Amino acid sequence: MNIGIIGAGQIGGTLTRRLTELGHKVFVANSRGPESLADLARETGATPVTVEDAARNRDLVIVTIPEKNIPKLPDDLFKGVSDDVIVIDTGNYYPQQRDGRIDGIEEGITESRWVSQQLGRPVVKTFNNIYADHLLRLGRPSGTSGRIALPVAGDDRAAKARVIELLDELGFDGVDAGTIDESWKQQPGTPVYANDFDANGVKKALSQATKERKPEWRAAQAKATQR
Repeated sequence: MNIGIIGAGQIGGTLTRRLTELGHKVFVANSRGPESLADLARETGATPVTVEDAARNRDLVIVTIPEKNIPKLPDDLFKGVSDDVIVIDTGNYYPQQRDGRIDGIEEGITESRWVSQQLGRPVVKTFNNIYADHLLRLGRPSGTSGRIALPVAGDDRAAKARVIELLDELGFDGVDAGTIDESWKQQPGTPVYANDFDANGVKKALSQATKERKPEWRAAQAKATQR
């Protein structure tokens, strides 16, 4: 496949490495421009491109940047891009640690529904609950006992099925985690987040998730002025 990756941080860089190893043509972009990706390109054979080019003429596009930077992407990023192109969102909302307050998410919308609204495109959410190092090193052949599974949420069944096939190529099982509005079950603070479960473990963790966002994963409340 021709795959565009927007973001070259821990997850984006790891996916660039893994997907090129598998023979996919990877076009990677970041906010600093193609020149800043020369080392990654030499290491992997990926092609450094602009953010706009990463979304053009691809079979699949992976958006893997901090939530706070999603609104900074070009407004016309997916203009003219076929509806058949799958867009993966790997992001997590870290209000206290990185992103600051995002009103829509604080008001209850799921992280990936908010991302979808900003992009003007449906998204499939995955790769958000696994450590980059584990994504790099812990893939195993299909059928291996204890093989790590990743939740996959989205509204398009065919798109989710294709993403699950890609996970299998990378050495992981995929578990259908429901619609994008159910993707809260894999957000930070839930049982599946940052845990390496097999498929049955992922299903159990998703069933045990509670929708209320824990205080450490909400924007900090301003302290009342003392008199």
